[in-house]
Amino acid sequence: MSDSITLSEWQPDRNLGLELVRATEAAAIRATPFVGRGDKNAADGAAVDAMRRFLASVSMNGFVVIGEGEKDEAPWLYNGEKVGNGTGAECDVAVDPIDGTRLSAEGRPGALSVIAVADRGSMYDPSAVFYMDKIVCGPEGVDVVDIRKPIGENIRALARAKGVDVSDIRVAVLDRPRHAQLIQDIREAGAGTQLIMDGDVAGGVNAARFDSRIDMCVGIGGTPEGIITACAVKTLGGLIQGRLMPRDDEEKQRAIDAGHDLDAVLDQNTLVKSDNTYFVATGITDADFLAGVKRHGEFVRAESIVLRSYSGTVRHIVSDMREDR
Repeated sequence: MSDSITLSEWQPDRNLGLELVRATEAAAIRATPFVGRGDKNAADGAAVDAMRRFLASVSMNGFVVIGEGEKDEAPWLYNGEKVGNGTGAECDVAVDPIDGTRLSAEGRPGALSVIAVADRGSMYDPSAVFYMDKIVCGPEGVDVVDIRKPIGENIRALARAKGVDVSDIRVAVLDRPRHAQLIQDIREAGAGTQLIMDGDVAGGVNAARFDSRIDMCVGIGGTPEGIITACAVKTLGGLIQGRLMPRDDEEKQRAIDAGHDLDAVLDQNTLVKSDNTYFVATGITDADFLAGVKRHGEFVRAESIVLRSYSGTVRHIVSDMREDR
């Protein structure tokens, strides 16, 4: 009989999100001096180092499922690395020290530092196929929106469910050549678009939030980002659906060999089986729902969000920290 415990059984787990936020704050603050300096690797390296150091103090037995790559390519926060101080619950951990490294390097809005956590063994393995086609929306889209339907049909259905005109619907899409037809179809349906340069985690979270101007986020993006977004969606009560999109025949065969059904629709409960998830993010540069790191005299201010699905809690945290401490 295993002695391992789950997140819901571990009594102090209600504080885990508040421990995790210290790691995203540290990563965001360490990345800030590199914002706008054009060197995304330097920014990412600083953020990775800070996040790893703070994760070492968190009360959990964490296993990095989504990290900076395999061990040979990434010396820190690599896939398979154990994180936490070795006490508490066994859990899957997904990290993105900078979601939007190019945004950070170019000084553009929308860069975040992100961690997602769920019970051990509950996160979908994204290693076989890097990209997936995704659709994300808020609670009104549950049992209404379906990724298998044309985008125009989904927009009209969501507008009816929200009780608004189609022209009031705004859809976030990564600004990529592969999305040219999708963007045209959205506009021809009568909805507006918000084109995002990078960072489809932020786009997905915005689409699921009740207080966002974004109603839907669609298009092909990273599979790891879809899993991280699912952890947030499970708190917000929204919907995420995805279908794996192999880049070539080799990746397609690798997915088939791994037992993946390329026609299957993966929802939030497939991407993350656990009902006790955490999503923690700190702004690096200003985003729609988080301000970026700012300096005020001797203090540094970081703004974060902590989502926990088990309690349905959304916490907004503003921290002012003495830079010399």
